[in-house]
Amino acid sequence: MLTIRHGNLNDLSDLQRLFEGTVTTVCRADYDEAQTTVWASSVENTARWESIVKEQYLLVAEDDGLIVGFCSLAEGHYVDMLYVHKNHQSKGIATQLYHAIEAHARTLEIPVLTSDVSKTAKAFFEKVGFALITPQTVVRKGVMIDNYKMAKRLV
Repeated sequence: MLTIRHGNLNDLSDLQRLFEGTVTTVCRADYDEAQTTVWASSVENTARWESIVKEQYLLVAEDDGLIVGFCSLAEGHYVDMLYVHKNHQSKGIATQLYHAIEAHARTLEIPVLTSDVSKTAKAFFEKVGFALITPQTVVRKGVMIDNYKMAKRLV
């Protein structure tokens, strides 16, 4: 049975493994090996990952004690992370996590949610009401990775 709870520092290594596994497998349909390798290597930035847990509103989805997804909200308006385990795709986990994050943002009376969304996640974000602001390219370790700036008006 799926449960959603707040994430904590004890989850950190599981979240990093989930992220890395999802990026290097699921996202390979939209990005090449160099792009997914560089993207996944962000798990090496321990300070960044600790700040996600400590400073963001972080929700974790568990199924029988196994973390199968997570989503975070930074500064009340920015959907920073939304990842579902590579073996648990298309089960509604991302939808449940996202709706819980949006509900929290609504309690804060946030007027607009924003996110930088991968090619892989773009259709999902459109499905939950986000609109494209602009395509963009980020450069990580000399590798160009295309994504999209998206937003959703809540009020």
